[in-house]
Amino acid sequence: MERDIAIRLEDITKVFGETVANSHVSMDVYRGEILSLLGDVLLVIGAFLLLPCIVAVIYGEPELWVLLASAAGSGLLGGLFILLRPKRRRELHARDGFVMVALSWILISLIGAVPFTVSGAIPSYLDAVFETMSGFTTTGSSILPAVEPLDRCMLFWRSLSHWIGGMGILVFMLAIVRMDGGQAIHLLRAESPGPTVSKMVPRMVDSSKILYGIYFGLTVVQILLYLAGGDPLFDSLCNAFGTAGTGGFAIRNDSFASYSAYTQTVTTIFMALFGVNFSIYFFLLRRKFDLAWKNTELRWYVSIIVLSTLLITFNIRPLYHGNFGYSLHHAAFTVSSLITTTGYGTENFDLWPEFSRVILALLMIVGASAGSTGGGLKVSRVVILMRAAKAELRKILHPHTVKVITVLQRYGARRQRLFPDICVPDRHLDPAGLAR
Repeated sequence: MERDIAIRLEDITKVFGETVANSHVSMDVYRGEILSLLGDVLLVIGAFLLLPCIVAVIYGEPELWVLLASAAGSGLLGGLFILLRPKRRRELHARDGFVMVALSWILISLIGAVPFTVSGAIPSYLDAVFETMSGFTTTGSSILPAVEPLDRCMLFWRSLSHWIGGMGILVFMLAIVRMDGGQAIHLLRAESPGPTVSKMVPRMVDSSKILYGIYFGLTVVQILLYLAGGDPLFDSLCNAFGTAGTGGFAIRNDSFASYSAYTQTVTTIFMALFGVNFSIYFFLLRRKFDLAWKNTELRWYVSIIVLSTLLITFNIRPLYHGNFGYSLHHAAFTVSSLITTTGYGTENFDLWPEFSRVILALLMIVGASAGSTGGGLKVSRVVILMRAAKAELRKILHPHTVKVITVLQRYGARRQRLFPDICVPDRHLDPAGLAR
């Protein structure tokens, strides 16, 4: 009896020891996998840091060596992290995606702030981190009282951070770094805003390439339109980066007030375009125009912009001596800027009537479309919220009815889902019966 108990205790101890050992190995693999992915991110940032070096060479600015050293340091640190990649690979899960995204944004902000501080453009490293974090997250807040004293290479890097952060550094990484299995979807879901994230094509890598292809293509078109209007190449690049990322870092102290009406109009259009779900552009490229136009979120987004612009135009018209065209121009620019959370400005709208300011405040809360570079609550969520409230009111009046709320498109036998079905079931139904 005692012998049997001793054998069992020995077996339990052996199993427990193997479990602990395996957990340590698993944790080491997990850390190595995360570090190796962060290494890929650092390599990408190091490559992007070479672009302002070109600007420094063109304008003969002394920050060239600072930028080169920062790019080299980022690359070396990234290479070191990649060397820690474990031989035994571990599959990424949803929680790993969130960890990766959080660590990536912190790390690239710490690295991206170095050129500002070392060059003396922003002496305080803490202030430089704030500025860089604001750039990469496309927040647009700034600690700089004036931006025009900065050298052009620093202004370029500041604006480029918006373009990098607009679509997301990890989405770019997914387009160039091969990942096994379905691991990439977890990174994309953690990186992308909106209720759901789905693949445009079966392979996640191809979906990332399509997203960045559309993003890059729209940016190039905007730059060409700026150049066609007579804007300098440097201004065209920086303004396009800020518009594409819907961040709002300007290279002039008055934002867009001193630019021509043509430049302001181009910016108005592209701010609104970058606030559209990028799936819509994919449908247009595939010539599925019915899928694009019958998209519920797109119709709401366009309707909100048009209605808000008209209401503000008529409200501010007396301030501009009844000039309808001038009022419409600035109302459209401001509406497009605020609904996409870009933040560019042509007029001081704080001087506008309270009615207009309330509309603008609501636009900032609503935000742009899901799957765009814009911020805010997202139009899709507002649509879902309003339909859910309507269904709840109907349920109070008719307690035994079941109302299914859907935000989708159905065309005969073809069905294209853009958002998940949301069901508001009767209280007696099993909650497990909710549709996805």
